[in-house]
Amino acid sequence: MNLRPSDPSDPSAPSEPSSQPQSRPTAEPAVNTFQVDLRGLVDLLSHHLYSSPRVYVRELLQNAVDAVTARLAHDPAAPTGIRLTATGDAVVMEDTGIGLTSEEVHTLLATIGRSSKRDELDGARQEFLGQFGIGLLACFVVARRIRVVSRSARKPDEPPVEWLASDDGSYTVRTLPHEARPEPGTTVRLEPRPGAEEWTEPGRVAELARDFGSLLPHEVTFTGPDATDRPLTERPAVWNRPYPTPTARRVALAGHCARVFGFTPLDSIDLDLPVAGVRGVAYVLPSATSPANRAAHRVYLKGMLLTDRADNLLPDWAFFVRVVLDTDTLRPTASRENLYDDETLAAVREALGVRIREWLAELAAGDPDRLAAFLTVHHLGVKSMARHDADLFALMLPWLPFETSDGRVTLDEFVRAHPQVHFTRTVEEFRQVSPIAAAHGLGVVNGGYTYDADLIALLPQVRDGVTVGELDAGAVTAHLDPVEPQQELALAAFLATARTRLNALGCDVALRAFQPVTVPALYLDDREARHERDRAAAEEGADTLWSDILGALRGSAPRARLVLNHNNPLVRRVAAITDPELAGTAVESLYGQALLMAQRPLRPADTSLLNRAFLGFLEWATHPTTTPAEGPTREDDK
Repeated sequence: MNLRPSDPSDPSAPSEPSSQPQSRPTAEPAVNTFQVDLRGLVDLLSHHLYSSPRVYVRELLQNAVDAVTARLAHDPAAPTGIRLTATGDAVVMEDTGIGLTSEEVHTLLATIGRSSKRDELDGARQEFLGQFGIGLLACFVVARRIRVVSRSARKPDEPPVEWLASDDGSYTVRTLPHEARPEPGTTVRLEPRPGAEEWTEPGRVAELARDFGSLLPHEVTFTGPDATDRPLTERPAVWNRPYPTPTARRVALAGHCARVFGFTPLDSIDLDLPVAGVRGVAYVLPSATSPANRAAHRVYLKGMLLTDRADNLLPDWAFFVRVVLDTDTLRPTASRENLYDDETLAAVREALGVRIREWLAELAAGDPDRLAAFLTVHHLGVKSMARHDADLFALMLPWLPFETSDGRVTLDEFVRAHPQVHFTRTVEEFRQVSPIAAAHGLGVVNGGYTYDADLIALLPQVRDGVTVGELDAGAVTAHLDPVEPQQELALAAFLATARTRLNALGCDVALRAFQPVTVPALYLDDREARHERDRAAAEEGADTLWSDILGALRGSAPRARLVLNHNNPLVRRVAAITDPELAGTAVESLYGQALLMAQRPLRPADTSLLNRAFLGFLEWATHPTTTPAEGPTREDDK
């Protein structure tokens, strides 16, 4: 149908009476004012409700689509044309929709909060995009004058009516000759206000209209200054189109993702959930991302872009996908720029999470190569899911990598070798015991990374015969080989000196024989011991009141332990030193070295000990008297 009447888009259209009596216009249109402070409304819309003036294009598209939808409800055979024109001097929206009578123009275009979609005027409201009745007045964020020419399809014998409004809050309504709008429908013409020309420039208008309306249910065309018609809608959506092969579909979806999000996806997940009222696709990010990064999903409401920054659409654990979605069930906020977080959105969010979990199960069952490629990048997201889903955890066990004393392996492989699983709460604890545990067959998993400790604790639920326990200093020491009693008795004096030196630091000393031989000493510490040590440090620096309170909290937790390796040649030489002072300095050095190897944070007392031991050795090296084992002086060596 022709959507180019010659005069409705021209504000200088003649107002003289037509030769036809029934189309006689009003001689002098009365000047009316809006039932609202229009300047205050424009300021509210521009600075508080809408994030950008760009939304005026959405309002124009929305009104046109709703008008066409209403006319189809009235007459299913009616035309469905919508045309947007931008010339630089004006923006014009034309539709073949339901149109308005003179009475409806006064009622609906000049009163905030009133909407034809709230009345019996246009039937089933769930088919419409508009929700809040602000309507064309929102276009004043960019326009100084708005002209509407409309002819009702319900009363086709009535003449067209013109509504002409200015940004000073005044408007006029008059009837026009029949030839001004021969067919039912509406034409809206905006004249830009000074300073808003950038938003009505033809290229910008076309870009915004395509962005907002590419999935609208009715065809929309754009006409620029060159008078060339260009389609704006792309129906059906890329995820609903037929393709000759699955590969062709994946290529098409990858191209769509690149255009919309700027990356080529690792994979795509169909989100066709009619029960939830959503259709779309989730694109898997090709690189790892932080769970703290807020996702920006693209959501359409009945084909109209609602937002490209939806961050409450998916569960928090699904941070590894970006979604494009069309919905007819979710509720928009007042600005129609985000989703209202209500029970409906919560149900949709849960349904989308279930669909993503199903996709993972499908990969595990039928495409292990794609699953392995996915987990290489996004194992953290899957671990987050598995914490709350034992079935998913069991499914992912053969695939999820963990850092263990056997290297980086899956838990499924690890528990086959170690039915008794020990884990550490921190990375530092794991690093200090891992080499020793590997040499002595002790199965230890690093639970210091995000989600790992929670998953390890779930192992007995999904694997029969597996026990899990947090590693402590006593468990490690019990797996180390004891020293012969005669040898330990011979070193009693040295061990007494070592314990005396480290007692003030809350550390015991033990002698064991373990592998690897290159490790002279091992520092073992329990969480309870660290808590007790922190409490004691706080008590020491507190005032009288807090000292009494902290003293009452004193616990009986085991102390930290420095385990000396009797297999190490250096430890044997240190144990043979007869000078108690020099032997104590050597023990302090071994203590400091064990702390550093475990990458423990040093307390002030630890730092002081390291400095003292270092200076003590320098003092001995520059002023020697006897060598530790043989006895002769360095002067004698000359």
